[in-house]
Amino acid sequence: MDAITHKGDADPPDNGMEQAGTDIARALSQRLRALRAERAWSLQRAAEACGVSKAMLGQIERGESSPTVALLWRIAAGFGCALSDLLPPHGGGPAEIRDPRRVRARPASDAILVAPLFAFDPALAFEVFELTLLPGYERVSEPHVPGVVEHVVVQRGSLEVLSDGAWVRLEAGEGLRLAGDREHGYRNAGARPAVFLDLIHYPRGRGVRAS
Repeated sequence: MDAITHKGDADPPDNGMEQAGTDIARALSQRLRALRAERAWSLQRAAEACGVSKAMLGQIERGESSPTVALLWRIAAGFGCALSDLLPPHGGGPAEIRDPRRVRARPASDAILVAPLFAFDPALAFEVFELTLLPGYERVSEPHVPGVVEHVVVQRGSLEVLSDGAWVRLEAGEGLRLAGDREHGYRNAGARPAVFLDLIHYPRGRGVRAS
């Protein structure tokens, strides 16, 4: 299981971020119902596939509970979709411009802000997020589906990344490629938020279905 540690918490979000969070919760609720309908899965069958309790999945589906990012990953893996498939949809062509300030929100109950810059594209097999870890945040994640590779580039602050059993410190401008199908993690031991880009590449034809 993913270990979540909070030594700090987020400042109260502004109205724009509150609205974005509400939109994400609504989109997640609708998306879970749609995914179950597409597969003709009962709530019990979906819970078993995702490795979460039926009660918890039902609460998330009804918008009554805010999951952690780790739980969102587990749900995405259970349904065989990408993480961005659970967030509000956004369209655009190859020249689409994305401003993280317009899509940054706190989609989960843990102290992390997420800006989905580019959703998963089956033709390219990757998605891109801007992630902000608040001071004191630490997450150790269980492996994702086989073949997932993450590419991390720090934009502001400093970040420690768990890769191959060791914590690696990255400063602004530095990047690291790591195996997402092994235990890995992120933490911010500093006093300022750590902002980084995370490009997640999925193996074509394995673990993620186009949706």
